[in-house]
Amino acid sequence: MQNKSHYSYYQADSDLRQPANYLRQLINDLTASGELSLVLFLRDTKAAYRQSILGIFWAFVPPIVFAAGFTLLSKAKVVNFGETNIPYPAYVMLSVILWQTFQESVRAPMAGLAESQAIMKRLRFPPEAVVLSRLLGVLFNFSIKLILLIAVLIWYRLAVDLSSLLALLPLCSLILFGTFLGLLLAPLAVLFQDFSRGLTVVFGFWMFVTPVVYPVPESGVFATIVRYNPASSLLVTTRETLLNSELSLLPQFFLMSAVGMVGLLLAWVLYRISLPYVIERSGA
Repeated sequence: MQNKSHYSYYQADSDLRQPANYLRQLINDLTASGELSLVLFLRDTKAAYRQSILGIFWAFVPPIVFAAGFTLLSKAKVVNFGETNIPYPAYVMLSVILWQTFQESVRAPMAGLAESQAIMKRLRFPPEAVVLSRLLGVLFNFSIKLILLIAVLIWYRLAVDLSSLLALLPLCSLILFGTFLGLLLAPLAVLFQDFSRGLTVVFGFWMFVTPVVYPVPESGVFATIVRYNPASSLLVTTRETLLNSELSLLPQFFLMSAVGMVGLLLAWVLYRISLPYVIERSGA
C-alpha cells in the first residue's frame, strides 16, 4: 500500500472544523499554484501543437463546419430555425465558439485531474495548479477563436463598439459555471469512465436545448426548457452583450451566475476533500 504521507497535503478532515482557516488555506494554495499552472499550461500547449500538422487551424474548423451545415439546412428549408437579428452564419459561428468554450471549461478540471494523478501521487504541490493550467488552455483556445470571431464581425459588418467589451463579464460567468460543473464531476469522472463517456452524449443533447443554432423560443414548453437551461442565459447574455442587443434573459443570467460562483466554491472544497481517495483508488 502506498504511504499516505503522499496525500497529507490534501487532507481536510480536521481543517474543515475551522472554516475560516480552511478557506485561507485554499486561497493560499490557489495563489501559490500560479507559477506552476503556467509551466504546466506551456508544456501541454507545446506538446499539443508539436503533434499537430495544422495547428491552430483546428480551432476554426468546428464553428465553420457548423455554420455551413446549419446554413444549408436553413436555406433548403429542411429545418426552420427562426429569425435571427444578425446573418445566420455569423449567428451560428459566434454561438458555437461560446458553446465550445463552455464545453471546454467543463472538461478542463476532469482532464487535468485524469492526466495528473501519477505526479500528484509522487509529489506534493497545490492541486489547483492542474485545474488552473487547464483553464489557461480554455482561455488560450478562446483567444485563437477570437480571430475568427473578429473576421466574422468585419465580414458581415456587424456593429460593435467599446461597450461590446462588457461581454467579457458574462463570458467569465459562462466559464466559471462550466468550471464548477467540471470540478464537481472530476473525481467521479476519474474513478468511473462511464462519466466521461456519458458526458459526450449529455453535451450532444444539451446543445440542442441551448439556443446555439436557433434564437430563444418565445412560447411553449420547449421555450420554458430553453429559458431555464443553465447554459442558455449565460451564453445568450454573452452573445447579446457583444452585439449590443437587448438582454432577454437577464434575471436567469444573474441567478445562474450566483449559482456558478457559490457552486464553484463548494465544488472546490469537495475536490480537495475527495482528491486523496480518488488518487488512492484509481491506482495511478
